[in-house]
Amino acid sequence: DHMKYFENAVIVEFPLRGEWMAPTTPAKKIPSHGTDQLGERFAYDFLQVDWESGDKPFYNTNRAQYLFFGVPLKDCYCWGKEVYAPCDGEIVKAENGYEERQRAHWISDSLIALKNAYSFDPVKDGIQSVAGNYVIMKCSSNVYAAFAHLQNGSIAVSAGQTVKTGDILGKVGHSGNSTSPHLHFQLMDSSNLLSAKGIPCAFERYEVYQNGGWKTVYNGVPSDKDRIRFIK
Repeated sequence: DHMKYFENAVIVEFPLRGEWMAPTTPAKKIPSHGTDQLGERFAYDFLQVDWESGDKPFYNTNRAQYLFFGVPLKDCYCWGKEVYAPCDGEIVKAENGYEERQRAHWISDSLIALKNAYSFDPVKDGIQSVAGNYVIMKCSSNVYAAFAHLQNGSIAVSAGQTVKTGDILGKVGHSGNSTSPHLHFQLMDSSNLLSAKGIPCAFERYEVYQNGGWKTVYNGVPSDKDRIRFIK
């Protein structure tokens, strides 16, 4: 059972507010993103969707528009939502200035994902071609947190800065290798993405919607089916 990895998981506060889902989560498979590269073994993707609509779209426009023309970022539910420090720590890297595509469109976004899956060379292409605008913070002597695909111009911290749990780091964006605006979040054992190994991470407290009501979960690992929320 791969949940055994989480017996000694590092526990942090949930880095977002409101309702989310985790379409990519280590509760489903490990490595969660299909690779151990870039410290991603236990990484999560968090996304906001319309839970009342059949296929739970991440945009508030019609499906045909998304399929044919793409959706402006402002019509994607989680674009621009604030990202918060999940623990006390120090900012190691805060890389801004990477342009976002103006629309989320399945063809162009999938082509970028495919290209990165087969030919990504971090030295030649640069980390930002995959991570987009990103922040890395040191949580403790051997635990680092990374937040990727942030909105261009939204990063609110700089390297060397000390942050407290709940401080705003930036906003959810659509930069780098992102198939729709979302937050990519992971813990790892080094601030160097090229050599870092992923660390199992669980969240101190959040709620899951079940049987018409919200139930609090402690030290949990969200599944890809869970409708989760965190209100501080």
